[in-house]
Amino acid sequence: MAVTRPALIALTALAPVSWGTTYAVTTEFLPADRPLFTGLLRALPAGLLLLALARVLPRGAWWWRSAVLGALNIGAFFPLLFLSAYRMPGGMAAVVGSLGPLLVVGLSAPLLGRRPTARSVLTGVVAASGVSLVVLEAAGGLDALGVLAAVAATVSMSTGTVLTQRWGRPDGVGPLALTGWQLTAGGLLIAPLALLAEGAPPALDGPALGGYLYLALANTALAYWLWFRGIGRLSATQVTFLGPLSPLTAAVIGWAALDETLGPVQLAGMALALGATLVGQRAPRTRTVTASPAPVVPRRTPAEAATARPAGTEKGARRDTRPGAPSGVR
Repeated sequence: MAVTRPALIALTALAPVSWGTTYAVTTEFLPADRPLFTGLLRALPAGLLLLALARVLPRGAWWWRSAVLGALNIGAFFPLLFLSAYRMPGGMAAVVGSLGPLLVVGLSAPLLGRRPTARSVLTGVVAASGVSLVVLEAAGGLDALGVLAAVAATVSMSTGTVLTQRWGRPDGVGPLALTGWQLTAGGLLIAPLALLAEGAPPALDGPALGGYLYLALANTALAYWLWFRGIGRLSATQVTFLGPLSPLTAAVIGWAALDETLGPVQLAGMALALGATLVGQRAPRTRTVTASPAPVVPRRTPAEAATARPAGTEKGARRDTRPGAPSGVR
């Protein structure tokens, strides 16, 4: 059954909505100061599960492509994301992450051959401004390492999003397998770094186990499958403009569950960000090249076609009958 475009956009939007819960889960349930371990438990179990379901391995060039995409979308992004979440308020991290659509618009020119339009740039600026109004009031102080981690995470994910669309998928391979390849590659990249930098895994209590289970299944396996599925059917710009839904979801969760407030300024920012997200879902304009009209050849009637002589056989025409001579009139 074919999925309509609005339904596809809505399903893809569930991914950033799910990611909007990451900050609350990380700070409320997971062990502190373990960004690599958290990224590992989020990525590798989800990747192995999807590999078991898809039962398809990469072939040829897709081994290194899966490694590159896994590093950009997972292996580098997850640790940097959690490092920024641990070291500075989620509001500031959300503002940096909201610049992702502008980065994707810029990277689409050299990597996809799509020149930025004034509409896409303006929409990206409005989205980032709206997110800033929602979260910056409670952003608090800045941490240099946290800011650098947030910037690097945004650049990594944006580059991975554009390359995912540039390379597409191998013939006969669905988004489930592609997602499993990337999550597994990213998890394997994180594993040795987590062991070297953070040592043995910490002891986990019930809430931490539940938090990691949620992050691995709903927040990662399902969400990334929906995300990469959307990238395969929509433009990279359209998909990335769904990104502001993540900090907006985090703000709503903070208001509903963590006793945070949403004043008129935050509500106005939400309206701006949601409006930009909707505008970003408009199909991108494509330029069409108009070909020169083909010359009009008069159509012959059946009688004219029957009496027409082939070229070079007109009455009185001389033919060169020497051996090897090219056909035609001489």
